[in-house]
Amino acid sequence: MSDLLRLATAGSVDDGKSTLVGRLLYDTKSVLADQIDAVTRASVDKGLATPDLSLLVDGLRAEREQGITIDVAYRYFATPQRSFVLADTPGHVQYTRNTVSGASTAQLVILLVDARKGVIEQTRRHAAVLALLGVPKLVLAVNKIDLVDDAATVFAEISAEFNQLTRTLGWSDDDVLEIPVSALHGDNIATRSNSTPYYTGPSLIEHLESVPVDADSTGNHTLGLRFPVQYVIRPRTAEYPDYRGYAGQIAAGAVAPGDEVVVLPSGIRTTVERIDTPDGELAVAQTGRSVTLILADDVDISRGDTIASVADAPEPIDTFDATVCWLGDKPLRPGARLLLKHGTRTTQAIVGALLERFDEQRMIADPNPESLALNDIGRVALRVAEPLAVDDYRVNRHTGSFLLIDPSGGNTLAAGLVGDVLSAVEVGTGV
Repeated sequence: MSDLLRLATAGSVDDGKSTLVGRLLYDTKSVLADQIDAVTRASVDKGLATPDLSLLVDGLRAEREQGITIDVAYRYFATPQRSFVLADTPGHVQYTRNTVSGASTAQLVILLVDARKGVIEQTRRHAAVLALLGVPKLVLAVNKIDLVDDAATVFAEISAEFNQLTRTLGWSDDDVLEIPVSALHGDNIATRSNSTPYYTGPSLIEHLESVPVDADSTGNHTLGLRFPVQYVIRPRTAEYPDYRGYAGQIAAGAVAPGDEVVVLPSGIRTTVERIDTPDGELAVAQTGRSVTLILADDVDISRGDTIASVADAPEPIDTFDATVCWLGDKPLRPGARLLLKHGTRTTQAIVGALLERFDEQRMIADPNPESLALNDIGRVALRVAEPLAVDDYRVNRHTGSFLLIDPSGGNTLAAGLVGDVLSAVEVGTGV
């Protein structure tokens, strides 16, 4: 079991995400006493009898005045069993882009629903996005369970509807857990509540502490080395007159001195001579480790190149199909000229045909749409100016993902997944 879990929250507006995150921080004793005192004073000023734990995370004045969370915020907390990094994302439809950002590296996502509303349109949209992103584990927190009559029946009906949705989206029952909670009162957050005798499973924190997760979260332990070069280090000092190192973070696989590697897209082969870090040399480096590779040969390598294992190196390509979640305010149309960022390489790209648009409410794929609007998910054809060493997203989440960027303003317009990720979701056709 990994001792670090990367998770995210998602849900609709007013489902109680900020209160839930505040409760997690409070129950794990991850906030300072003066912070609790400040929240208590602010709660009294609002006329509340108990501390409003949402104020622990909604720290910006603008957020407090609007009563919403408007950006992704990363929170850190720990229990004796595990440490956690949590991406707290907003719930408004126009901020689905933030949910994509927060969930892109998550090993588990807590999706909240209001027990009084059940599974709604935004719930289905978030679930579809999380499925396409390949999030391995999912928790449905049925919040405000204390505010409904016949809570047992309500919880059972919401769980059944959600289970049907997640099965359609490709999750197995073992990867999804539904928990009735009250973030306001702490029911089933840190400990199991006597107020929900119909529920016999773990509390939320108990589940987060024990759920098995993939430590490297790449989606494929057998994939060979993928090392996007971020920076070429050439100090040119008297002490290191001939030093040439290639710095970056290992996106997949492992590397050790003596390994034969290939530089992409050039295809030049060489051997790893040494692995440097600030703490000294390593005998082996694995996924997620930031290192500097020293190669046996003086080869032409620059930022944006990828150093890969010879055995399964991807063939660099300049045309491919991809699934994108469109995040731009203006619709995407065929012929759009954008920038594409894959790993450490940024290149020009042209959007060809729009092949499909996924309707997450009806669970069908409409062929040949005229455009993709804000928050639409679709499959598109792309051509790039420089060949890219990509993997299918279902093989590796890191090397199979990319961003589409506005070349004039630099804004992120889409999150992209290489390959036909929609085929992993059981959808019908709109034909």
